Amino acid sequence: MINRFIEMINKYDFSFFLTMGAIFFIGILNLYSATHADANMNVQGLYKSQLLWFSISILIGFVISLINTKDIMRFTYVWYFLVVILLVLVMAVGKVGMGAKRWIDLGPLHMQPSEFMKLALVLALSNWFAKVDPDLPLDFKKLFLPAIATFIPAVLIIIQPDLGTGGLLILIFAFMTFYRRLRFSTIFKLVFLGMIASGFMYEYALKDYQRKRIQTFVNPYKDAKGSGYNAIQSEIAIGSGKFLGKGYMKSSQASLNFLPENHTDFVFSIYNEEHGFVGSIILIGLYLILLLRLVWLAKNVTKLFDSLVVIGITAIFFWHVFINMSMVTGLLPIVGIPLPLMSYGGSSLLTFGVCIGLATSISNSKNMFVGNDL
Repeated sequence: MINRFIEMINKYDFSFFLTMGAIFFIGILNLYSATHADANMNVQGLYKSQLLWFSISILIGFVISLINTKDIMRFTYVWYFLVVILLVLVMAVGKVGMGAKRWIDLGPLHMQPSEFMKLALVLALSNWFAKVDPDLPLDFKKLFLPAIATFIPAVLIIIQPDLGTGGLLILIFAFMTFYRRLRFSTIFKLVFLGMIASGFMYEYALKDYQRKRIQTFVNPYKDAKGSGYNAIQSEIAIGSGKFLGKGYMKSSQASLNFLPENHTDFVFSIYNEEHGFVGSIILIGLYLILLLRLVWLAKNVTKLFDSLVVIGITAIFFWHVFINMSMVTGLLPIVGIPLPLMSYGGSSLLTFGVCIGLATSISNSKNMFVGNDL
């Protein structure tokens, strides 16, 4: 029994959880620094909730890492439809916060189904793409059902309103379809339709404040005390960090509460102010290690479903990191995308924990599981 346990430990891939833990360690220290001086006692205690959610995420992720992906594949569509139902429930009985209806109230806990939809979509698309002519490039007709499966939850999320997460689902879909291989004619059609859809959404689907965010992105100083305030304060925080930063718990933007949402959307701004260019390179390096490890795994697994799931998880992490860091540095409009394992949020942490568990499960399948014949 002991020998079998030792053998399992030797075969178990700890790399994803170790990288996740390293990023979270930086994140929890940063969260405490960003909130310790807040006058609101509830905000000061957010790091305790974050630690609890991380513990739950690690536990669930570890359990998932011991499950064969052959068994996971059987329930991908069930999980997808369950989360779609939760998104519909949000519209009916969702909790309103900060002008949006995104949460389902579960007593002391608040669940955000849109976070779970990211992974649910990855699993559903992976199942579909792995079974539909896996050896041939996809044409436009074969993308119809996956596109519908993407746009239904995307629309439900956008009308909450949550433009960032809704758009993220579309980016994940694009990432996975290009990996799966497309015909050139299909690529041109998708680009053309994407341009038309973007113009239509800007004109008719976006709310006034969302359009203003895009306009503010071009020139935030046009409304420095209004819609451009967050972007300007974020740039000030990042710029003031310089090369080595001001030092831990010495962020003026956090202590004086100049930068709103410094524990969610703008955690990277506070981190950059305190740790500067050097600290940011360390954090970005950890994300690169995680992303490169995922890309390596996607290339080296033998089953198409496994490879697609890993690429989908890569898309989730990549787009979160890229969009969040770009928006707080002024390279993209502010759309409210959290920084993985750094931003406060239980549903977000749980999603990333499950992603890490799935990646570990797929990596373990090469050594620990027998009969993975998908």
